[in-house]
Amino acid sequence: MHIWVISKPLLLLSILAGVWLAYLAQVFLHLGTGQLLGVGVLFSIMFYAGSTGVYRIVKRKWEVFNNFLENTATEVLLGSILGLLAGLLVGFLVGYPFSMIRGFGLYISIAAFFTCGFLGWKVGKKRGPDFIELFPRAHRRPEEQRGEAVPDGHLKVLDTSAIIDGRIYDVCLANFLDGRLIVPSFVLEELRHIADSSDYLRRNKGRRGLEILAKMQKNPRIKIDILEGDLPEEKEVDSKLIRLCKELNASIVTNDYNLNKVAELQGIKVLNVNELTNAVKVIVFPGETMRVNILKAGKEDGQGVGYLEDGTMVVVENAEDEIGNEVEVMVTSVFQTSAGRMIFTKKSKDTTGKTGQPVQRVHEVNLFG
Repeated sequence: MHIWVISKPLLLLSILAGVWLAYLAQVFLHLGTGQLLGVGVLFSIMFYAGSTGVYRIVKRKWEVFNNFLENTATEVLLGSILGLLAGLLVGFLVGYPFSMIRGFGLYISIAAFFTCGFLGWKVGKKRGPDFIELFPRAHRRPEEQRGEAVPDGHLKVLDTSAIIDGRIYDVCLANFLDGRLIVPSFVLEELRHIADSSDYLRRNKGRRGLEILAKMQKNPRIKIDILEGDLPEEKEVDSKLIRLCKELNASIVTNDYNLNKVAELQGIKVLNVNELTNAVKVIVFPGETMRVNILKAGKEDGQGVGYLEDGTMVVVENAEDEIGNEVEVMVTSVFQTSAGRMIFTKKSKDTTGKTGQPVQRVHEVNLFG
């Protein structure tokens, strides 16, 4: 069922137009009150219907124009405008002498003016980026254009997965990332599409990514820039990221496994937050003691399971009855699996010998640095 939505500004404009026409009819035609009212109402309805149709057409065309601007590289737009202006100038210079000739000379000058303008626009659209690259500033990076010297490799391009993950914000606050962070406009566009998704989970991820970016921009300790422009010749976002990193000689920050491997094959330095997390996990050795909170029962009889702050699973023997309690345990072995690291332990009170004399305790692990 189609629902009609009345636009208040158009309705007010239509009423004013009807009153104006009724006034003109009174001045020139000298109609009666009833006739004037009918003319005003009829014209108001016609004006509203016509203006509504015109408004919809203009709105659609504006959306098409807006999408064109968003999907067109800045170099192409600039080249088109400069080419058009140059073509119009050449057309004026070529057509001016013909304008002195009476008769057909004026038509020749007008034709030359518009033809040269069209040709200049086409040439600027096709070859504008090549012409712009001839200028020295076109080869300079955003930071260098502001007068800041940026060493090679100190630019880091953020991928969508790293932004949505959110841990990059804490890594920056911990001063483990130097240099300037770059967020391409096509990554922002992908984030916006995810945030507008009909899927609840994807929509929350997209909104979380936008919130993380907003927090990073507001924090004065984090140097982050939005890089405008697009690479229309590349269709996929991953391909655009790889090409951009090559052009800027920048590193890429991502949690995407496939993009990680492709970037490494292309010779691009990859900063993966997941690898950083695995690298800074607590290192423990057999014989060391720690305190862990038992959260649930293990797979084997009598086992209790707890977790360290970094998510490492700790399996404790004979601790099933300690669920909900914090106990002191001693490490017996450490296993690295595809799912992560597992630490097997036993309660320290069970490490006493048969004679009742406690075994000498080794130094405890300081989990909090």
